[in-house]
Amino acid sequence: MASLSNSQTKIPQVSIILPTFNGEKTIKTAMHSVLRQSFFNWELIIIDDGSTDNTRECIERYSVKDSRIILISHEKNKGLQESLNHGLSLARGTYIARIDDDDVWINTNKLQKQVDFLNNNKEYVLVGTGAIVVDEKGSEITRYLMPETDTQIRKKILRANTFIHSSVIYRTESVVSVGGYQIEKMLEDYDLWLRLGKIGKFKNLQEYSICYSFNTEGYNFHNKIVRLKSNLLLVKEYSNFYPHYWKAVILNWIKVLSYPLFILMPTTLKGVLLGLHKKIWLGK
Repeated sequence: MASLSNSQTKIPQVSIILPTFNGEKTIKTAMHSVLRQSFFNWELIIIDDGSTDNTRECIERYSVKDSRIILISHEKNKGLQESLNHGLSLARGTYIARIDDDDVWINTNKLQKQVDFLNNNKEYVLVGTGAIVVDEKGSEITRYLMPETDTQIRKKILRANTFIHSSVIYRTESVVSVGGYQIEKMLEDYDLWLRLGKIGKFKNLQEYSICYSFNTEGYNFHNKIVRLKSNLLLVKEYSNFYPHYWKAVILNWIKVLSYPLFILMPTTLKGVLLGLHKKIWLGK
């Protein structure tokens, strides 16, 4: 655990939440991308959710050198939603940023630009960016931007998730006011964005600020189908608040029905189709 110091007692403007489970192979790169940010008034809250590898030791080597890095360890695995809410309960910053243990912030000015935007636009609660997607060897397979303006995002948010979790920054008080991440929801981030849209405006900066690895093996076929059908439940739940309900239903059913064919394709082709999906479904 990091020792308390003057730099840690200073109230940070941004609290970065990084949940991890057995992430020793990738978490160093994620932490380095945070440390390289030009904006430095942050705290990095890492929730080690019961890892059984050397993840904790890896984090401790960094936390003893930089008191902005705070390590919280769960003795047993509690799951992503509980880890995220644990991080939220500890956050001291005005804003929350998210990064996963296998993602990288490739734009060193990412935090600064998003903080500046939220500081200057008080009616906005959430701001994200675009992403570059790579394969397991680190080679780029696609890149995409998300809908930019609040109007564009609201028109398309029922079709698909219009924010990349590791790209976003949101207001701490806003997330607390809507109840944080819902443990019973499988699509915890998507559900949170839909609730945040009831109290404030959305924005996506038109920049490629993060990089993530495209991994189709992260969950099995059955779980993916369940997640796709969970999309339909969210679409129905928020149909009275966001427009184009029936278009969203049709497009989401297309994803459910086409996934058995998609899963059989090689990784590179899957990545290409991912990029096309973002452009067709979300207009970018």
